[in-house]
Amino acid sequence: MSLGPRLDFRQTQQLVMTPQLRQAIKLLQSSNMEVTAFVEEELERNPLLEREESSAPAPAATVEPDCFEAASSATMPAENAAPTEADWSGQYESGEALYPSRGGRADAWDEDGRSLEEIAGERPRSLRELLAEQVSLAFGDARERLIAGQMIALLDPAGRLTVPDAAFAAALGCDEALVTSIRRRMQRFEPTGLFCADLRECLAVQLAELNRLDPAMEALLDNLHLLARRDMAGLLRVCGVDAEDLAEMVAEIRRLNPKPGALADAEPAPMVVPDVLMRRLPDGTWQLELNPETLPRVLVNRGFHATAQTGTRNKEDKAFLAEKLQAANWLVRSLEQRANTILRVAAEIVRRQEGFFRHGVGHLRPLILRDVADELGMHESTVSRVTANKYIATPRGTLELKYFFTTAIAGMRGGESFSAEAIRHRIRDMVDAETAEDILSDDAIVERLRAEGVDIARRTVAKYRDALRIPSSVQRKREKSVPAL
Repeated sequence: MSLGPRLDFRQTQQLVMTPQLRQAIKLLQSSNMEVTAFVEEELERNPLLEREESSAPAPAATVEPDCFEAASSATMPAENAAPTEADWSGQYESGEALYPSRGGRADAWDEDGRSLEEIAGERPRSLRELLAEQVSLAFGDARERLIAGQMIALLDPAGRLTVPDAAFAAALGCDEALVTSIRRRMQRFEPTGLFCADLRECLAVQLAELNRLDPAMEALLDNLHLLARRDMAGLLRVCGVDAEDLAEMVAEIRRLNPKPGALADAEPAPMVVPDVLMRRLPDGTWQLELNPETLPRVLVNRGFHATAQTGTRNKEDKAFLAEKLQAANWLVRSLEQRANTILRVAAEIVRRQEGFFRHGVGHLRPLILRDVADELGMHESTVSRVTANKYIATPRGTLELKYFFTTAIAGMRGGESFSAEAIRHRIRDMVDAETAEDILSDDAIVERLRAEGVDIARRTVAKYRDALRIPSSVQRKREKSVPAL
């Protein structure tokens, strides 16, 4: 065997990511605000680009629902309920949905090597971000997180939530009692007194937190109009206290925060702007269209390019024009491809989750990225990028596209699979329907689910129960055996 030097030829394949390819991938996974900021920068840098002023219709698609009626009717029986997260962990656990990522700087598209602590230190966290963190800690059920997220989105600048619980329940397809329960828990979030319908309720919540909501104080809150008129004689009469006690009660009222949302969040948070708009047509089909407000429209000024190309003989100028023409063409094609890809993926998601849009979260079907990718002839990574930071406005609220991808639980004897979210909601419904004489153990829940066709293990039920913050059957029996006071 020769040990001397020699010259060999080898042929290999290697994917080289050009700067434009990296930018195209970044463009696909970026939010609409980031894309708008990037396009504005390109308009400033490239003289061959100009903004399209015409109001061309946005791309649209129609989704036929007929083939999904049978699938939705075969879904595990469950009470109609609202969708539960978007990942409403993605939208309301991290707060990213309410506060899209920053844009407008040239280096916003590149890795800058900063730590998370440095990024977080750029600005104080907003009220909605703080509330989103508290929601993730307080609610283990994804359905509850969705309802809580919708409440956060509808807070007015003072921290009031004037939408009645009945209207909330009707819009989201869930029980009014569940909405009321979530709202009352969120009223104790920091700062205390948010999510109340009026001033009286706001002050009552804060006093209850301080353990000062006694009958005399309730009488004072019921007669705040007398306090506004400084009718102390009338207040003494209705509260049944002496002048010294009334003075202390009024002082306590004045120490409370009548508008807890105003001081906690000086600047109103921008609302989520959906990328896709969805509505139901009279014939029962769903129409999807891209939101024209989130579609930056640019054109290549070929007339200017031809004039400049003809009027110069300088090689450097010609090279500059060629580079800018290539960049302009690439941006126009990339924006068009991004829009069409988002619409195709959204239409496929709606097609597969037809039961959810008609009947609620109990009919959410198992779905993974590969399902959509295979159907559309895309790579899974492409679907993942498309669904990141993208939102769709539906009759059940504005949801992140990633929300619709859920884990599958196998059915009995090879039957239809079930969504993990639907299983969690079913467990919650079973526990809510318990009586003091009939407390379900984990084994009993497993038996009931298997009777409904769900092949689930006891440890999985226990894991879901813990995630929903449901106590053990022993603890629930102990709590329900205590007579109500």
